Amino acid sequence: MLTIGVIGAGSWGTTLANLLARKGHEVTLWAYEEDLVREMTVTRVNSAFLPGITLTESLNYTNSLQVAAAGKELVLFVSPTQVVRGVIKGALPFLSQGALLVNAAKGIELDTLMTISQVFSELLPPELFSRFSVLSGPSFAKEVALDMPTAVVAASPDQAVACSVQEAFSTPCFRVYTNNDMIGVELGGSIKNVIAIAAGISDGLGLGYNPRAALITRGLAEMARLGLSMGGQAATFAGLAGMGDLVLTCTGDLSRNRTVGMKLGEGMKLAEILAGMRMVAEGVKTAESTYLLAQRLGVEMPITEQVYRVLYEDKSPRQAVLDLMTRNLKEEGVEFG
Repeated sequence: MLTIGVIGAGSWGTTLANLLARKGHEVTLWAYEEDLVREMTVTRVNSAFLPGITLTESLNYTNSLQVAAAGKELVLFVSPTQVVRGVIKGALPFLSQGALLVNAAKGIELDTLMTISQVFSELLPPELFSRFSVLSGPSFAKEVALDMPTAVVAASPDQAVACSVQEAFSTPCFRVYTNNDMIGVELGGSIKNVIAIAAGISDGLGLGYNPRAALITRGLAEMARLGLSMGGQAATFAGLAGMGDLVLTCTGDLSRNRTVGMKLGEGMKLAEILAGMRMVAEGVKTAESTYLLAQRLGVEMPITEQVYRVLYEDKSPRQAVLDLMTRNLKEEGVEFG
């Protein structure tokens, strides 16, 4: 069993910390909010981000990055993408040289257009980054917390690192596969949130099941095009971190990103939607960063572009659908070549 620090007490961070502690690891969960640490310590419930789930008695809590990271054999980062750089810098002085480092957040940094692994690579010394991996896949936090069967992927260029993460996280209800395509796994987990907003817009407009299927399929093509241009592997996008996560997030009622899209399709404005949400819908910022990244790399991503224009240019959702449907006709499948 390992000593583990989990940095980020949102729904996913809390769920994974609880899973690891129930497995028998010695786990400390870090939250930025002091009141949340007090609540979890006293009540063993994270009412803001994981209501209704009683956390295991062995789980520890702190709002000190030093306590969460120092001396730990594995440190799991689950902070929102747009603040993860600052969190890494805060934790870095306390990380042990031999620690396994895992990121389970999904997104692309807006200021730099970097994936999270690229941010870690920039900030960590090479000997630490060599122990880094990402954890991604189709996994609603609530269902994992309720022990519903789930399968995800641990990705690292170093197979031994991926296997160590696989062993640390796997339980009878949480199956972890390994993968060596870290950038592909990251991009799948990030871009699926953008496509889920598009699927939600379609559902909010009441357009039926046909366009949802088309958005999932063509969204996968966009994801693969960008991924391949950045060195990802085509097979990754047909797997759990690609198609698997995309299907879940585009169809599941627990998807925050699909919910944002549905409300946009129903006529609400983005600022109004976000004001009513405490949990982060990563796809909102990722739509902008992915659109800008695609522009930089010259990759065609029409669904992402229309989601960006609805979110940031106040484009009519119905007009966005029309513009997608009336683009120049083309052959299917060439984007994977």
